[in-house]
Amino acid sequence: MCRWLTYCGDPIYLDRMIFEAKNSLIHQSLNARLSHVTTNGDGFGVGWYAERNTPGTYRDILPAWNDANLRSIAHQIRSGLFFAHVRASTGTATSRSNCHPFSHGKWLFMHNGQIGGFCTLRRRIENMIPDRFYGQRRGGTDSEAIFLIAMGDIDNEGPVEAVRLALARITAEMDQAGIGEALRFAAALSDGHSLSVFRWSSDPLAPSVYYRHTATALIVVSEPIDDHADGWQALATNHVLTTRCGESAERPVIAAFDAGVRKAASLRRVEAELV
Repeated sequence: MCRWLTYCGDPIYLDRMIFEAKNSLIHQSLNARLSHVTTNGDGFGVGWYAERNTPGTYRDILPAWNDANLRSIAHQIRSGLFFAHVRASTGTATSRSNCHPFSHGKWLFMHNGQIGGFCTLRRRIENMIPDRFYGQRRGGTDSEAIFLIAMGDIDNEGPVEAVRLALARITAEMDQAGIGEALRFAAALSDGHSLSVFRWSSDPLAPSVYYRHTATALIVVSEPIDDHADGWQALATNHVLTTRCGESAERPVIAAFDAGVRKAASLRRVEAELV
């Protein structure tokens, strides 16, 4: 599974989180501690907000630890809201267009998880992307598809409800097709001012998400970037964290996030496998 982090608060240089922390994202790309996949070398990406209304992004297919340009860029760019992601592919090609974060206009999105049975459902899921956004589909990942489906509702419904509707539609399609695999979703979504972080799964195995709020920042990660265990809080399964980002992050609001429950039979199959 992929590893990611997002920072929201007083502006800092990106390399403080990506390279300098004891269990930095670069370290996690080589040796993740809380993932069944320890190496995340199928590309990387960073996205950041600065003085413009739209984010900048840099993505490539090299392993993050082996890209000198990433180190140079992270050393020079200073931002109060940025995303960083290292990828472990769940089946789609290792290409720049499949690397996170994905962007559209002012929105930035990254994801850890997968749509169970995506190869079987890919045509149906892509049909859920509104025509006005389908031209923005550059890669072949389920993550990008979820993002573009949510974009169809985001202006009218807001980010949390738009994501909920996207996941509900996808899980309904999975049920109709008899897919027994899970949809797992740990993701971050921002417009440069607000930040929404989701931890949800249609089975009991939601990908990990941790957060830490300080006087100057909110940091959200797939796994802690240092050994101060008492400073990190796990985001509960099937919850969403929201905040506003400015010179310092507001205290996050945590709320239940119900994206629709898979059929009981599907859940029983998964639970039986866990016994």
